[in-house]
Amino acid sequence: MKVTRGQIIARGLTNRCPNCGGRTLFRAGTLFELNGACARCGLHFERDEGFFLGSMSLNYGVTLIGFLAPVIALAWYRVIPIVTAVVLAGAGAILGPMLFYRSSRSWWLMNYYVFLPQHLPANRDPKTDGATGDENV
Repeated sequence: MKVTRGQIIARGLTNRCPNCGGRTLFRAGTLFELNGACARCGLHFERDEGFFLGSMSLNYGVTLIGFLAPVIALAWYRVIPIVTAVVLAGAGAILGPMLFYRSSRSWWLMNYYVFLPQHLPANRDPKTDGATGDENV
C-alpha cells in the first residue's frame, strides 16, 4: 500500500486529504464548507449521500462527554452554581459543535479509510482496478 494507516490517521488529525495529504478538505475562506473533491488528487470526500451523518454523531458525542457532562457533574456536586452551569452548558452546546465541526468531518473520513484503505485511489491495485466497486466518480 502506498498510503499507510498511520499516514491516514495523521492526515485525518490535521484536516488533510487522506489520499494525497493536501490541505483541500475545506473551501478556502470558509469555516463550514467542505469541498466536494480534493483539488490535488480528485478524491471525492462524500462517499454516498448522508455519508457525513456519522460525523454529526461524533461531534455530538465529543461535545456531550467532553464539555456538557463535566459541567453537569460540577453543578451536581455544587462546585458551581446551577445558573452558571446552565449558562456554560448552553454556550457549550452551541459553541462546542461549531468549534469541532471541521475536526469531526475530517475524523469521520479518516475512520472510513483507516478501516478500508484499499478504497483510496493511491492504494488501488492496477490489476484489479474497479474490483472494489468503489469508483472515484
